[in-house]
Amino acid sequence: MTQAQLAQGTSPLLAVRDVSVVFGGIIALNGVSFNMHKGQILGLIGPNGAGKTTLFNCLSRLYQPSSGDILMEGVSILSRPPHRIAEIGIGRTFQNVALFPNLSVMDNVRVGAHSKTSSDIISDSLKLAWVRRSETSVNKKVHEILAYLDLEDVAHTMVSGLPFGTQKRVELARALAADPKILLLDEPAGGLNHEEVYVLGDLIRKIRDERHMTVLLVEHHMGLVMSIADHVVALNFGKKLAEGTPAQVQADPDVIKAYLGSKDQ
Repeated sequence: MTQAQLAQGTSPLLAVRDVSVVFGGIIALNGVSFNMHKGQILGLIGPNGAGKTTLFNCLSRLYQPSSGDILMEGVSILSRPPHRIAEIGIGRTFQNVALFPNLSVMDNVRVGAHSKTSSDIISDSLKLAWVRRSETSVNKKVHEILAYLDLEDVAHTMVSGLPFGTQKRVELARALAADPKILLLDEPAGGLNHEEVYVLGDLIRKIRDERHMTVLLVEHHMGLVMSIADHVVALNFGKKLAEGTPAQVQADPDVIKAYLGSKDQ
């Protein structure tokens, strides 16, 4: 999506409003604000300790901001517990994969699909007709996503025995199974080689274009971020340092100083 299209007065899909997070006197985030628009790939960058993962944890409701607000389609998400964040359309992967190691690939992805179902233990035990129809629908969706991410060959393999790069794809598949409006990707290129990073970039664009998802990407791999992001927000020491197109942020003197240091330091 071009910047011109985003500037046509549409309301943001996600709005981060003056968010601060304080842990025992340590300021992890300090008044951070930015907007995400539908169909956008937004890159969130910054040195280690900049506050990127803290912000992700606020968006997925693992952390509660000390002040500020986060709005999804104009409605605050801060009253929602973590287990109810998927139902409003926020899906996430983690920097260190958070899969069920002793379950198969298929069962891990099925967990993501079940986040949008409404069955209960009694209905499941009685195998009611609507539960069977729901399970059929879930299985169809899981098989479609496994095919989409080229995971069919390992569908019945226990994830603990898979290479790290494949495990990352499984976690992505689980996030996609919940049909999120916003996909939060936390360091998806971590542990991948150069060729795998290149393939990942194409995949993220493909997901945005074909599955009509908006993507918020936290990533240290600057080549990946700058090649696929429409918009970039740079953080440093918990504050927003710069914001704009990839070219604008790359050229920003404060961003260069944060990453490379300066002769005065």
